[in-house]
Amino acid sequence: MRKFLLFFALLNILTVAKGQNKELHFKTQIDSILRVRPITYKGINSFLRPFRRDTIKLKMLSQKFEEANYLDGKTYVQNLLGIQYRYYSLNEKAIQIHKDALETAKIANSIEFRVFSLNMLGVDYRKKDANRTALDYNQEALKLAESVENPNLGLRRSIAVSLNSMGNIYLLLKQYDLAIERFKSSQEIEKSIDNKLGLAINYQNIGYAKDAQGKTSEALEYFNKSLAINSTINNTYGTIICKSSIANIYIKHGNPKKALEIIKSNLEPAKKLNNKEYLAYEYLNLGWAQSKLERFDLSEKNLFKGLEIANKYDIISAKSYAYNHLSELYEAKKDYKKSLEYYKRSDQFKSKISNERTIQYVNDLIIKYDSERQNNQIKSLAKQNEINQLEFVKNRTIWIIISVTLILLFAILYFLYRQRLLQKEKRILTLEQDVLRIQMNPHFIFNALNSIKHYITSNEQKNAIHYLNKFSKLVRRILESSKLKEVSLTEELETMDLYMNIENIRFSNEIIYQINVEENINLNNIKVPPLVLQPFLENALWHGLSSKKGEKKIILSVTKPSNDFIEINIVDNGIGRKASAKIKAKKVIHKKSIGIELTKERLQNFIIGFQNQFNLIFDDLVDENQNPSGTKVTLKIPLH
Repeated sequence: MRKFLLFFALLNILTVAKGQNKELHFKTQIDSILRVRPITYKGINSFLRPFRRDTIKLKMLSQKFEEANYLDGKTYVQNLLGIQYRYYSLNEKAIQIHKDALETAKIANSIEFRVFSLNMLGVDYRKKDANRTALDYNQEALKLAESVENPNLGLRRSIAVSLNSMGNIYLLLKQYDLAIERFKSSQEIEKSIDNKLGLAINYQNIGYAKDAQGKTSEALEYFNKSLAINSTINNTYGTIICKSSIANIYIKHGNPKKALEIIKSNLEPAKKLNNKEYLAYEYLNLGWAQSKLERFDLSEKNLFKGLEIANKYDIISAKSYAYNHLSELYEAKKDYKKSLEYYKRSDQFKSKISNERTIQYVNDLIIKYDSERQNNQIKSLAKQNEINQLEFVKNRTIWIIISVTLILLFAILYFLYRQRLLQKEKRILTLEQDVLRIQMNPHFIFNALNSIKHYITSNEQKNAIHYLNKFSKLVRRILESSKLKEVSLTEELETMDLYMNIENIRFSNEIIYQINVEENINLNNIKVPPLVLQPFLENALWHGLSSKKGEKKIILSVTKPSNDFIEINIVDNGIGRKASAKIKAKKVIHKKSIGIELTKERLQNFIIGFQNQFNLIFDDLVDENQNPSGTKVTLKIPLH
């Protein structure tokens, strides 16, 4: 017992001595930095790096530097304090202290710390989902940093941070290509200054963007690159984030068991780090994976645990995430009442986030407008004073004449531009109305309804309901399309299928209509003007097949001959254009067909700004005896 007490006393003495040594080291570092007074982040960090996560010491340093009028050191410390507040999800405190740091940097006339503070404010506002405000701060930081002709290491690092932060904002606003562009630009700078942590962060962010674009394999590749770097530099925080992202992908793509293993190994390190936002997401992802594995009780417990943290620290995006997965859980448990309740809560929070972003941005615009207006008034007064002091009235008069002439010229050019724009808009509106009129002409509607009436009077209720449903879908599609400039080729082919179904009733369903699509073509990514194929199918029906006896067939083929074009072929085995023209000439009433010409004009408007032109070719088909055997229409539409 006496030995144990002796050991305990010795341990206590060593602990006290170690604490005293730390305090002595802290005081020594304060004295040293106040003697040298470095003005760059790198210089200050070389003294204070060991204390960068100790909020008590950081507050003491802030007070000491204030008393010593060492403003560069003070703004450094304020920024680190703000980072710690943000780390523990105290975002309002973080914003306030980073604003104080910005003011201190301005007084110190330090561009490097002004840029640093602006970047930190951008991150703070992004954490609050005020993305447009965040973007403004990061853009201001970038503009200020790039104004320096030969930026030092700290400013180059800040430029990389600005680009990365802007990328994250674009990511949240679903501008994925812009986000990736910013991340890669940031990555180039991080490579040039050999900042491995910055490289890891950018790899992780590119992975998020690729995942959002549905490019799962590329996303996993970037997450694993980030994970490898974080493991090399022993960055526990980054490692947790990477593993969480990888687990998320496994859940989404049907492998919750593998995801569960990763999340469980991640949970304890996340608890030790004590970052409330990521801890909340770890519990939520754990609950989500358990829900997919039908471990409903455990899932419910962990989802509510994550929600509790999100509520306590007001992490809005995590709340929405929690409600969404609780809705999925109760749907899986067939508790549809609770599922609907949590779905509504999730939807409500999404709307709230969107509204807060908009309101915040408008408020910022008002503040900026007032500031700019005051600056403009000051500039205007200074300019007026300068003009009053001019000695040569003649020069002033010349400038006035030149200014008036330029304004008049600009006004005339603007008027002509507006006139041209209005004429173009009027023509587009006319084209849209003409398209709608052609598709919804009374003759077509009357005949379609008459054909459906035939099924009703013949007591063929199933056929009547079937075709009435198709007719209503077709009408709805046509009306919806009239409001759009473009639709996917998938939607266009579906609409044409409905149109052919309705028209085929009048041919007693004799027409064989077939669609062939070349493999590896993603129809959803190809855009065409709505209802662009209808006039060609109508021509094939009423000029090619209506007078033909025997088998009647229309084949629509979609191919991609190159990366620049999509090719659509419409082939009918009708009587051919020459025979059709002869029949048309014998008719008493000659109806002018405007569908094809209108379609050409619509295609011409559609490809404005494209690199290539569209191409439309009509071919008369013949058999081995050179007798007409149908018509082939080839439409080549550029993709860019």
